[in-house]
Amino acid sequence: MADMKVKIAGVEFENPLIAASGTFGFGHEYAQFYPLSTLGGISCKGLTLKERAGNPPPRIAETPGGMLNAVGLQNPGVDYFIAEELPWLREQSTRIIANIAGNTPEEYCEMAEKLSDTQVDMIELNISCPNVKQGGVQFGTTCTGVEGITSAVRRHCTKPLMVKLSPNVSDIGEIAAAAESGGADAISMINTLTGMRIDIHTRRPIIHNNTGGLSGPALLPIAVRMVWQAANRVKIPIVGMGGISKWQDAVELLLAGASALQIGTVFFSNPYAPVEILKGLQEYLDRAGLHSVTELTGQIRPY
Repeated sequence: MADMKVKIAGVEFENPLIAASGTFGFGHEYAQFYPLSTLGGISCKGLTLKERAGNPPPRIAETPGGMLNAVGLQNPGVDYFIAEELPWLREQSTRIIANIAGNTPEEYCEMAEKLSDTQVDMIELNISCPNVKQGGVQFGTTCTGVEGITSAVRRHCTKPLMVKLSPNVSDIGEIAAAAESGGADAISMINTLTGMRIDIHTRRPIIHNNTGGLSGPALLPIAVRMVWQAANRVKIPIVGMGGISKWQDAVELLLAGASALQIGTVFFSNPYAPVEILKGLQEYLDRAGLHSVTELTGQIRPY
């Protein structure tokens, strides 16, 4: 059987499948279905410096091929995570990634310092959340902003640092290169696209926030294209995400240039998705006569 281990920024994962931030909480709900060690890692619910209630409801809406969400980073705050959630997570025999979001560079840096003194395996810098009215996305849509916030956090972060990129930009290759230049050890991509739905009876937006982040299968072709473009610009590892719901999707993103993968929206319709994806991926590797999943990364044959 092919070796499923991958290494991202010096951190070894038992397999390339990571639960994406915001879709898996802190793992408690899914632990009833299978051991969380089934996953290569968990990117935890996005954390802010202080507790956040998130946006008012309604804040989730179905769409053809996916869903819109504007949860607004509801979370208990970084200190609560460290004291109450992380000890349990460390017992689950999987890699733990802390996802952080802030309104100012100082907030990001303070969280990075706090988490650097814990047993998280990696920090994911969320500079691409489209669902809050300030912070986050303001840093992630220009090269100057991306390089600046990455560089600032890098000085306060002793853990491997992964930067989560927004697809709501004109040139994803330039954005990826800016994160690398700022000191990122890896990048994760793509976050959600900004979308909107309207209730035709009330003529109001379905989501109270008016707009939300589009995720789900509809994003896959965009994610594949953007991962491929970024892989042609940077040397650091890419963790690909966006629309993965079956093993064939996972293979596509690996071929495009991803070294590992995050899955998210599929959890809402099929909590067993990672089990099925890993099984299909393993069988694909064995049929292809490959010895390691790493042999797929970047092996696209463009015309």
